[in-house]
Amino acid sequence: QVQLVESGGGSVQFGGSLRLSCAASGRIISIYSMGWYRQAPGKERELVAAITSYGSTDYADSVKGRFTISRDNAKNTVYLQMNMLKPEDTAVYYCNKWGGGPWSSWGQGTQVTVSS
Repeated sequence: QVQLVESGGGSVQFGGSLRLSCAASGRIISIYSMGWYRQAPGKERELVAAITSYGSTDYADSVKGRFTISRDNAKNTVYLQMNMLKPEDTAVYYCNKWGGGPWSSWGQGTQVTVSS
């Protein structure tokens, strides 16, 4: 069973940057498309960025031009570089498989808080 560990979150001011990491164990993730998801209080979890096994990327309109997803298959890790952060980006961020439904096992997530 795959284990996903997200890290890199924190509290920043409007316009700040953070880089999130998602380290996977128990399964080689290089063959899978992976995504970063977020869940804000009182809202459903949403996909914000995705990357295929070949490196093609896609983004939610709300983060396009500000967030960059990448992966290091040698480290079995996926990253999310977040720039120009806004208060509406405040959420718990998770990574999981994208396409064909996520794995049932989610990590603990990493909290991102952006103040105005």
